[in-house]
Amino acid sequence: MAAGCLAVAFVACAPLLLPDPERADFAGLLAGPSAAHPLGTDQLGRDLLSRTLHGGRLTLGLSLFAVAVTGAFGTAVGAAAAVTGAFGRLVMRLVDVLAAIPVVLFGLVAAVTLGPGTTSLLVAVTAIAWTPFARQAHLLVLAEREREYVTAAVALGAGPVRVLVRHVGRNLVPPLGAHACVRFSSTLLTISGLSFLGLGVQPPTAEWGAMVAEGREYLFTAPQVVLVPSAAVVLTAGVALWWGRRFDRVGAR
Repeated sequence: MAAGCLAVAFVACAPLLLPDPERADFAGLLAGPSAAHPLGTDQLGRDLLSRTLHGGRLTLGLSLFAVAVTGAFGTAVGAAAAVTGAFGRLVMRLVDVLAAIPVVLFGLVAAVTLGPGTTSLLVAVTAIAWTPFARQAHLLVLAEREREYVTAAVALGAGPVRVLVRHVGRNLVPPLGAHACVRFSSTLLTISGLSFLGLGVQPPTAEWGAMVAEGREYLFTAPQVVLVPSAAVVLTAGVALWWGRRFDRVGAR
């Protein structure tokens, strides 16, 4: 936990600690690691450590925003559908239909309609990404409704909203927290992938997927240009999944 907080603080303070990520040094193109540039430089002589940390602020920020919005909305929809009978079943059929649409397809449509950029990227990763949360919340609430403590609360006169918020809600936190970590990892990979394909954040803005796209032609001459942002994506996604497993353990107790 402490290590994660330190990493977040370091990324947040990157502008104060490192060189300008857009400052080019044409005398040091594709340079290897050095005291001035600990991870080397890219094809324009820009500091890779600085660009990776600045890119992390954007990639992580977009991922967290997308998961927070889709998580809140999807959980509310799924939980409400579990307690509203026939209408809830109709809502969940709509959720199933939307969940079958690939995110990349939404990315293509958003890029064509709005133009490639951050706005179209957010549309792509939020338009249908709430559906897994809705499914998860729906199943969890249906399962919790069969437990004895819910039956007792209803027998004492508690309404469906009160039961959902005060009794069922607290038991949904660990499994939904684990699911949010998995979705964060997936969203991070999607954002980086869409930017790599040119459908998301556009160069020269520092973003992990866009950095990999910019540097891929130098993979064999200066592999650090691709490996550094790629490693950042993989490690961050792995940490998110690790946290998801911890939430699972909490829920199993």
